[in-house]
Amino acid sequence: MATSIDAVVIGAGHNGLVAAAYLAKAGRKVVVVERRDVVGGILANSELGPDVRSPSLVHTVGRLRDSVVQDLRLSRHGLQLISPEVRAFAPQPDGAGITFYADAARTAAGLSSISASDAAGYVAFDQKVRALSSFLAHVNAAIPPDIKSPSFRDAVAGMKIGRAFKGLGAKPGREVTRAIPMAIADFVREGLDADAVAGAVASRAILFTGMGVWSAGTAFVLLNDSAGNDGGAIGQTTYARGGPGALADSLARSATAFGAEIRTGAEVTEILTDDGGRAVGVRLAGGETLQARAVVTAADPKRTLTRLVDPVVLGPHMVWRAGNIRTPGMTAKVNLALSGTPMFVGADSHEQLAGRILIAPGIDYLERSYDAAKYGRVAEEPFMEITIPSVADPSLAPEGQHVMSVLAQAAPYRLRDGDWSSERDRLGDLVVKTLERYAPGLGELVTAREVITPADMEDAYGLSGGHLYHAEHGMDSFFAWRPMLGHARYRFGLPGMYLAGSGAHPGGGITGGPGANAARAILADLRKRG
Repeated sequence: MATSIDAVVIGAGHNGLVAAAYLAKAGRKVVVVERRDVVGGILANSELGPDVRSPSLVHTVGRLRDSVVQDLRLSRHGLQLISPEVRAFAPQPDGAGITFYADAARTAAGLSSISASDAAGYVAFDQKVRALSSFLAHVNAAIPPDIKSPSFRDAVAGMKIGRAFKGLGAKPGREVTRAIPMAIADFVREGLDADAVAGAVASRAILFTGMGVWSAGTAFVLLNDSAGNDGGAIGQTTYARGGPGALADSLARSATAFGAEIRTGAEVTEILTDDGGRAVGVRLAGGETLQARAVVTAADPKRTLTRLVDPVVLGPHMVWRAGNIRTPGMTAKVNLALSGTPMFVGADSHEQLAGRILIAPGIDYLERSYDAAKYGRVAEEPFMEITIPSVADPSLAPEGQHVMSVLAQAAPYRLRDGDWSSERDRLGDLVVKTLERYAPGLGELVTAREVITPADMEDAYGLSGGHLYHAEHGMDSFFAWRPMLGHARYRFGLPGMYLAGSGAHPGGGITGGPGANAARAILADLRKRG
């Protein structure tokens, strides 16, 4: 039986829920359909044992827009955020360790034993990152212009971005245009001297991407990661109490409180179109159809166009363009349940482990890790970003126990030899073995393990190529070019269809930005149509 609604949202990931909540808040009738049995997408939690919860994929939510939290009343719906004073800890092979704090001056003071020049210059470098990223925050909040037929509204938005650029001042203005296309290895070396410090900072620019530290445009990734939040040079570290799944639950409660309907276990098999090629609804796996004035996809753009839309309706050129959206997944996830608290070399207390732990001891280490994956091999010495969220949030495990969340960069979606079904356990063993060098005895603490490969991310989470950002964060996929030129204004692929996921501007990460921006565009079009 067909159902008529204002908007059907495909996918109950964080951006899909954000878009649905904003649409419902504006009085629109919204139905969200999610193929998995739980909401949240990459925000979901994993159950590693009785009362032991680990982040399934992503482990921090510090980039979430304040405006999204406030507009959707997420605190009222149970969201509690935890931001430890320690942002990151970087253990070193020689037994030393570098602690990065929210207070840049405190970080600088601790660098004196490693590098006198970095101790003297870290605060200035942190301020530089904040200044340059402040401009990108204005860009990220804007809806990209219509390149072919710019409107008066586009002109106003352009003027706002121009004023933000002018507000940087002459020198920072020149610097941001110079820095954005740079390789992060070059960018950090302009402000930091010690390889260990440079490696820790640079690691942010390649996480979740298919790029290395010498890849052009990776400085942009770091600056964009700091845009609109308190990231600075080392980035933000914020947890949702109860795990990232708790953020998903608060978003779902917000959306339903505003009137949206959320259906889990409801897989979309086809986006329906009328005779004129306009998207008019979806068909579910059971055969039910939902007719809607707007079809909103929070799935990745490649998957949406190549799997859900009739290629005859889409046309060969658009099918070709969609197939060429780059999704080079290189990140795997290993979740560990621990019987006790691990201790890393160079750490004086467990409080230093409350933030992110970075296995990134230098620029060359990071590049070698990328080189292996680039040629289809799992890096024997992978770059890893680790959290032990139960240090800051004891609710995730029974007293005395912990969960460890490991993002292992340089695990390619396509392997040159073998496949992930045979390499899964080897990757898990490699991660634990590597961690043992920095946290002796860790292996003896492991009571349960979950390994999620890029192939799993595609199969279980619908991420093409296992790419958590839905599309690479290169300079060719930013602003008016994300996910592709002519389709960056959230009106996507077909008339009546909209893109609200991480494949849309301003891109990936737990920001809610794509969902919020898309909702603005959808509401404007619905008002025009009456």
